[in-house]
Parts: sequence; C-alpha cells; structure tokens
Amino acid sequence: MGFTEKQEALVNSSFESFKQNPGYSVLFYTIILEKAPAAKGMFSFLKDSAGVQDSPKLQVHAGKVFGMVRDSAAQLRATGGVVLGDATLGAIHIQNGVVDPHFVVVKEALLKTIKESSGDKWSEELSTAWEVAYDALATAIKKAMS
Repeated sequence: MGFTEKQEALVNSSFESFKQNPGYSVLFYTIILEKAPAAKGMFSFLKDSAGVQDSPKLQVHAGKVFGMVRDSAAQLRATGGVVLGDATLGAIHIQNGVVDPHFVVVKEALLKTIKESSGDKWSEELSTAWEVAYDALATAIKKAMS
C-alpha cells in the first residue's frame, strides 16, 4: 500500500504545529545531542556554542529538515518515491561526516519533537506517517551520498 492521502494530511497538519513554536527546533537539536554528543561539530550553528542555543541558523536548518520530510510525504503520495530537490545534499552530508547511525538519531529526535509539538493529536498513525516519509528521505540522501 502506498502513502495515503490521510498520511500526507497528518504530516502536513503536524508540520504546521511544529512551525508554531521555535522552541521545538531547540528541542530537536537537544535530543540529537543527548543521543550523539559528537554530532555537535557537524552543525555549523552549534559547533562553537555551549549546548543548544536558539539562533536564526538553527531555526532555518530545523525548518529545512522538517520541511523536507513534509515534502517527502507529498512526493510519496504523488509518485510513490522521493527525489531530492537539492542535488548537493549527498555531498554536504559526506563533508560533515554523516554516517548511517546518524540517520537513526535524527529520526528519533524528529519523532520525539513531532510527538511533543502535536500534543493530544499524537497517534501511532501520525508517527508512522512521519517515519515512512523520513525513511524515504533518508534513503534518497544516502543514495546521493554513494
């Protein structure tokens, strides 16, 4: 079964909830660094800071990550696959030393952040929609890295 209209709608509505509060971007990176402290050096906006501190660059990057997952949901619904809109993503991830386990950490942080931002709208169905969309995006990025 392909990605459904309902799954796409769940991702879209929860993405809107995420965007409403800049604190969710900080939460996202806090969870990443709790799981993988060494990843701090991979993010230019975190490298020289003491912990995760809000900044315009952090907000932009989080918006891009969550936005790309939302776009992946739309692509999955429309075509059944995901094609990267930015051909440089593979090279950027290689340059920053990203390896497979990092994708797992980011996925976990993304799901925890969406759970927090969704509040009482959270459900297993919502989680699954984000997981499927994220996994398709991660697969596309890994393919671009090889």
